[in-house]
Amino acid sequence: MPVRSASNPVILTYHSIDDSGSVISTSPRDFRRQMRSLAESGRPVVGLSEVAGTPGGVAITFDDGFRNLLDVALPVLRQYSFPATVFVVSRFAGGTNRWWQPVAGIPELPLMTWGEIREVLAGGIAVGAHSRSHPDLTRLSAGEAETELAGSKADLEQAIGRPVRALAYPYGLRSAALVELARRHFSVACSTELRGIRPGGDPLDLPRIDTCYLKNPIWFRNLQTPAGTAYVFVRRLLRELRSLPVEDNCKSS
Repeated sequence: MPVRSASNPVILTYHSIDDSGSVISTSPRDFRRQMRSLAESGRPVVGLSEVAGTPGGVAITFDDGFRNLLDVALPVLRQYSFPATVFVVSRFAGGTNRWWQPVAGIPELPLMTWGEIREVLAGGIAVGAHSRSHPDLTRLSAGEAETELAGSKADLEQAIGRPVRALAYPYGLRSAALVELARRHFSVACSTELRGIRPGGDPLDLPRIDTCYLKNPIWFRNLQTPAGTAYVFVRRLLRELRSLPVEDNCKSS
């Protein structure tokens, strides 16, 4: 039965579709269930560039470019004709997500090669930038941040032969200066601020909801209802009060 939606659109964030149980992982079974739930809800699933202007709309994004997007997620997305965007760390294509050093509880997983990225692009997945090397951009100089963002865009465009207009800030971290820098190179950019999109919001600072908070089917199904909106607000408040990164805060979801 379709779920009555609140008006605010949302952007969902996935990372890896695997059975490891880590905080960046959604199991293939849960992913299939969630996509079926979206299809049955009647909510409009649209591209990232359209979602802010679509009442009740949902956009699907994947950070980092894990190979299981091609192997596991893409067939499910195509089954329901759902668009999505993958944000690629350009200098790590064909490698793994070991950006700098291992992180406890997060598995080292293979990332798509350039050929595989072109394959998901042909399958209907848009490609966006996620920097060149996945640093905390807020800790870099203006010149270093420029190199990470503009360089990633250039790497991707050369590899896929298409314009790249979307960005996801690594770790969701950004500042006012970074947002203005992103504006010079992209038309839309995403953080990880835990909420829906408000009317008149900045397209270069769009919030997203990490699906690690939505593992309970009740909250995924009711995300855009008043109860779901209240749940996300409480989760955001708890995250802010605890000053926890998403990896730790999601453990209690």
